[in-house]
Amino acid sequence: MTGRTQETPYSVSSLTAELKGTLESGFSRIYVEAEISGWRRYPSGHAYFTLKDADAQIAAVMFAGQLARCKARESLKDGAKVLVYGTVSVYAPRGNYQLIVNAARPVGAGDLMQRYLELKKRLEDEGLFGASRKRSLPFLPRRIGIVTSPSGAVIHDMCRVLTRRFPALEIRLFPSLVQGAEAPRSLIAGIEYFNASGDWTPDLIIVARGGGSFEDLYCFNDETLVRTLAASRIPTISAIGHESDYTLCDFAADVRAGTPSIAAELAVPVKGELENRLQTLAMRLAGGLRGRGEFFAQRVDQLAGSLASALTIAHAHAVRRVSAMLPRLGPALEMRLQREAARLEKLLPRLGPALELRLQRESARLATVSAKLEAYSPYGVLERGYSLTTAADGSIVRDASALAAGDVITTRLARGTVTSRVER
Repeated sequence: MTGRTQETPYSVSSLTAELKGTLESGFSRIYVEAEISGWRRYPSGHAYFTLKDADAQIAAVMFAGQLARCKARESLKDGAKVLVYGTVSVYAPRGNYQLIVNAARPVGAGDLMQRYLELKKRLEDEGLFGASRKRSLPFLPRRIGIVTSPSGAVIHDMCRVLTRRFPALEIRLFPSLVQGAEAPRSLIAGIEYFNASGDWTPDLIIVARGGGSFEDLYCFNDETLVRTLAASRIPTISAIGHESDYTLCDFAADVRAGTPSIAAELAVPVKGELENRLQTLAMRLAGGLRGRGEFFAQRVDQLAGSLASALTIAHAHAVRRVSAMLPRLGPALEMRLQREAARLEKLLPRLGPALELRLQRESARLATVSAKLEAYSPYGVLERGYSLTTAADGSIVRDASALAAGDVITTRLARGTVTSRVER
């Protein structure tokens, strides 16, 4: 065996070849129990995935022939716990080792998948994912808040799609972790930030991330994050992974988009299409108004003609009726005049005494009111020997202490006034 000394070192190729031989001969027919992650089947028919447990993982491939013969192939997917039979192989150009799977059968759900399903059922039972809680997205949001990683293609693709569809948008990014143990706390902070903003409140929030394995996306199944997203007072879109990826955030959001780019398309309409639609509607409205105007103009003309005819007929009818009534009008008026004259003759003898009695009652009432007025008049007291004294400014003097030596006062008597000067 070479490579044991400095004088005879391994080359990379020889080391890889020796490792390949050792692994492939020592682990040529083995059984492995693990959980599937990152299951992808390509057009070639081959399936590439990862087998993992709590502490380690290994790349695996199941070629088209073996997959076609596998009776449990429909059960092979992310989160499935399987027992596989295969051979360890080394891919020399990259120095990677993988497990070539010849057969597989499910042995139960994986731990992560089991936790996912249990939490999903519990939240469903609470009604957190109910359709009645879902809100419609705003037709034309002016501001959009995006919670995602500031690096990578996701934010750039979304901004490109959004601004292409409607250039006048305001877009604000909350930079967040989208993978790992700290990601839920970061994502929650983004959702709460946009819900609490006072100076810049978005009309729509998009939580987004690109594709990845079931484990990569697992942070979007965090219970606190899911509840925060469901409680958002602002409508939300969840755009996590690819079309086939489902996280609990997808169920909690108001709308689920298969990819971040699709979320951008769902968020806003195309401005050009709206303008064309408005132009079409404006033309239809103008045409409709013009048509209705012409219709009502014709209707008015028809009604005017009908009214003229009706008035002519009514006028002729009225003339005939008046002509028929005229011979009876004179005798009727004469009879009414005679009745009123006779009634007046009967009332005249009673009119004089009634007027005399009414005059006596009113004279007596006037005398009573005059006597009360005279009794309450301040000047009526003067006839009984009293007087009324006023200062120079016309105010009534009620208290001698209000006067000073030299003040001029005026005293009104029953007949005439006296002007005096105060000595002391």
